[in-house]
Amino acid sequence: MRYEIGKRQLESGLGVTVVECAHTLADADWLEHHPEARAQDLMQAFADPSIAGIVSTIGGDDSIRILPYLELDVIRRNPKIFLGFSDTTISHFACLKAGLTSFYGPSIMAGFGENGGPFAYMMDAIRAIMCRTEPAGVIPENEGGWTYERLNWGDPSLQSQPRRLQPHLGWRWQGKGVHRGRLLGGCVEVLDWLRGTPVWPAADEWRDSILFLELSEESPTPTAFKRYLRALGATGALHGARAILFGRPYGEASTFDAYDAILQSVCAELSLGDLPLVTRMDFGHTEPMCILPYGVEAEVDCDARQIRLVEAAVS
Repeated sequence: MRYEIGKRQLESGLGVTVVECAHTLADADWLEHHPEARAQDLMQAFADPSIAGIVSTIGGDDSIRILPYLELDVIRRNPKIFLGFSDTTISHFACLKAGLTSFYGPSIMAGFGENGGPFAYMMDAIRAIMCRTEPAGVIPENEGGWTYERLNWGDPSLQSQPRRLQPHLGWRWQGKGVHRGRLLGGCVEVLDWLRGTPVWPAADEWRDSILFLELSEESPTPTAFKRYLRALGATGALHGARAILFGRPYGEASTFDAYDAILQSVCAELSLGDLPLVTRMDFGHTEPMCILPYGVEAEVDCDARQIRLVEAAVS
């Protein structure tokens, strides 16, 4: 049900026609034993010239299993929009390795399938970043409130009920000056799985990046978050960053200070205490979410408190 609603709301919201890949609606137990089928779907979607873009159905924790079956040459020869978040970080890094800009943003079920219809903030971001050939400019804060409320996707009576919004708290800024770099990042837990795989970026690819990080709905403890960051730091990824953007953690606002403090402390451990940080941002496992395009040049202006996309994401 949730998939069908998300599909319908995507089609009506953007004026597109959604087609399923061969195994999109296959039995979940069967797919568990056939990761190659999911990879085949992705490769066929890229190779099919009639398909203009690919949207992930949902996240999860399984995409690492499709890596051995992906063909980067197929992605490289058939550039097109690819959209998703969370576990889809795996596929984004495959696209990045193939030289393709992809988009960290909503999936069919989480985003487009939103109760009461997709949030305007998210749809405006898609139109500004993915549907125009000019630089999108400023990424606005979502001042209309945010939510992490869980409503049962299996209850049809709840689909028309908008989720309760929490008051806008504002992004939190640390640092001075204007800093430019190319967007790179994803879900912190999934980045931890990716270390050492063939699609992990080389050291020079992390250099001069605007690194964006966010946590899944499983809400790892601050201690676990510290360990993830230290491991990421050991790869050199944090030292290459010009700034770090951190998505609003899933859950109560009372937990945000702890995560911010861990990010600050690990940066200090790595002698990166002056690195600009923008936290509690509207991307990742929060609703509504903005869109972040991989590899696109962005500008973090700490003085004006603005983040700008200074390069077009599509051509």
